[in-house]
Amino acid sequence: MFELLQEELFQLALVAALLVGLCAPAVGTFIVQRRLALLGDGVGHIALTGVALGFLTGTAPVLTAVIVSVVGAVAIELVRARGRTSGDVALALLFYGGIAGGVMLMGIAPGGSNAKLNSYLFGAIASVTPQDIWVIGALAVAVIAVVLIFGRELFVLCQDEEMARASGLPVRFLSLLIAVTAALTVVIAMRVVGLLLVSALMVIPVATSQQLTRGFRSTMALAVLFGVLASVGGLLASTYSAKVPPGAAIVLLALAGFVLALGVGKFVRRARIQESTVSERPKLRVEEVA
Repeated sequence: MFELLQEELFQLALVAALLVGLCAPAVGTFIVQRRLALLGDGVGHIALTGVALGFLTGTAPVLTAVIVSVVGAVAIELVRARGRTSGDVALALLFYGGIAGGVMLMGIAPGGSNAKLNSYLFGAIASVTPQDIWVIGALAVAVIAVVLIFGRELFVLCQDEEMARASGLPVRFLSLLIAVTAALTVVIAMRVVGLLLVSALMVIPVATSQQLTRGFRSTMALAVLFGVLASVGGLLASTYSAKVPPGAAIVLLALAGFVLALGVGKFVRRARIQESTVSERPKLRVEEVA
């Protein structure tokens, strides 16, 4: 293990895994709470068009993916908010349009190939470069800043949009902020778990944490911990065995954690019920005992 830490490629991959494990569940907590669990999938598909656009124009695919995914996330939120079509239909449009656009642009891009596309679809953490780390790090700082600064307002919005509107909160701005933050998170994670699996890392750790906690802050904190453990564990598994794809290993570890938490959660909820029953039981007065 100590020898691995001295290798530059492993150091870069480890930093990327930590950033993804930190950001994806943090943003995913708001998305799951607002019942938009598939938003990450929709944005991930449209980000594929941004990646292909980068190859077509000869620019950095990560930067073009940021632009296209942000535009797509804003578009879907505006369509959903105006009610002209349901959120499911809007997400489906992103699914199909994003995949088709990415394949089309990659096909006409100079030097474009399915192999390059697959590295973004399924992740290629071993090929992360120092330039990628700088971009991922900057995006991660932006995501964490949004969570820290607007966390309370976003919590109110995700709990009850009508209450947030009645409280005078800028609902439209906050809704767009969640969409944009989710788009940035997708781009952060696409080099680690891939665009097709990024939504899993945003949703599964949160669902796992919900089996064990009740409060919003504790749910987010535990989800981030599970996300980091899954990301680092999947990276180690792929490092020790070249046949293990890192993206798939990360998601499967997250799923294993959910299954484990599902069993443990039953005992936790039972203990809470017994504790609440005991605390609500009326206490006898001293005179009654005497």
